[in-house]
Amino acid sequence: MPDRDPYADYPDERLVKAAQRGKMAAFEHLVARHRDKIYARAYSMMRNEEEAMDLSQEAWVKGWQRLKQFEGESSFVTWMTRIVINLCLDQLRKHKRHRTESIELMEEETGGVERQMPVVTLNPTEGLERGELRKRIDEALGKLSEAHRTVLILHEFEELEYKLIAKRMGCSIGTVMSRLFYARRRMASLMTAYKREELS
Repeated sequence: MPDRDPYADYPDERLVKAAQRGKMAAFEHLVARHRDKIYARAYSMMRNEEEAMDLSQEAWVKGWQRLKQFEGESSFVTWMTRIVINLCLDQLRKHKRHRTESIELMEEETGGVERQMPVVTLNPTEGLERGELRKRIDEALGKLSEAHRTVLILHEFEELEYKLIAKRMGCSIGTVMSRLFYARRRMASLMTAYKREELS
């Protein structure tokens, strides 16, 4: 009979402490436990499976390298999410150098009826069992421009302040507020359209 895995029932905090002492097996448990969530965050920003996979793997490598710096002020998964978001932002900046933001301008100029839409506050941690809603939110996020999607994820999902978002995205606070306004309005419009589909 094989030996029982000693780390299987450890909470994250104990796994982190063991991993900080150099126990790779404990870190592998953390990876197995949270890799889907880290990949999902990368995918929600990049909208590309291959890039999301590469960046989430890079995040785990960085997580292992920087593990001694983790002091437990937030949960381990929050800390890892920050690492993958920063990697995604760096990658998006590289994309941006090769692409204009004309799509964003077009979206902002064609608001029209969306101006009357209510603001939708998205909290992905609520009602996670509602798989259909999560699927709809993900589809709607995919229809936003890169800049709008990024600012919405950082503000609504990661709950970062405008000042921090502006710093991370390399733009002014005013630009962050403007992008967030249009992103929320577009999401409200898309989610309302989905609801209409369900009712019809």
